[in-house]
Amino acid sequence: SPKKADPGLADDTDLEHLTIKGYGINLEKTKVHRNTSTPKLYEMALKFEKGTTISSSGALMVYSGERTGRSPKDKRIVKEASSEKDIWWGPINSPLSEKSFLINRERAIDFLNTRDRLYVVDAFAGWHKDFRLKVRVITSRAYHALFMSNMLVLPTKEELENFGTPEFTIYNSGEFPANRYTEGMTSDCSVAISFERKEMVILGSQYAGEMKKGIFSVMHYYMPKRGCLSLHSSCNVGNKGDVTVFFGLSGTGKTTLSTDPHR
Repeated sequence: SPKKADPGLADDTDLEHLTIKGYGINLEKTKVHRNTSTPKLYEMALKFEKGTTISSSGALMVYSGERTGRSPKDKRIVKEASSEKDIWWGPINSPLSEKSFLINRERAIDFLNTRDRLYVVDAFAGWHKDFRLKVRVITSRAYHALFMSNMLVLPTKEELENFGTPEFTIYNSGEFPANRYTEGMTSDCSVAISFERKEMVILGSQYAGEMKKGIFSVMHYYMPKRGCLSLHSSCNVGNKGDVTVFFGLSGTGKTTLSTDPHR
């Protein structure tokens, strides 16, 4: 795989340039850290997030609350005119009303505005410049920012300066529960995507993998529309230029096999 470019670390950047005011965040009460370096995210997670420590191998160990895995039954997509005919509705893609999405969105932003500090990650989903998606993550946990800084492709300093308006935004308020009485909720967890608003809202789950799988779903929606076949797979290249593609369910070894040092 291609080498990552040097990330454009712009912590405590010019907030007018960031234009985060348009996202409902009260900058008078909340300090925003944007594209923060890995060492500083480690430091803030250790200082502010209960249960965080460093393993013997140097990895950050965190506490994700009650949920230590994804909650697929709590994931929903807003059913609206612009995307309704392009989604295979069923037990995997469950519909949600726009009203319920907006209630959850408002709840998520209200929670974020109670935090002393927030973390923003502006990065790309995908390597190829013709197909990649500009993604903005707004979250209350340093561990979430660290995770998505690793999952997404960080921009160069120049790319960050010219990042502009993101093409998809994640509001991660996983520390705060959804209201069970909101129409369409089956628990205090909600992971909701609106293709019309180009947003994802997370409530009631601090498991970082919800963001990864959420963007995974988003890319599977957008890529075919751009003439690109999206696959749940990995690949590597041999010494003779031969390519192997690995298919399989989550956790079956696609990434492990694709990183074979002999290929």
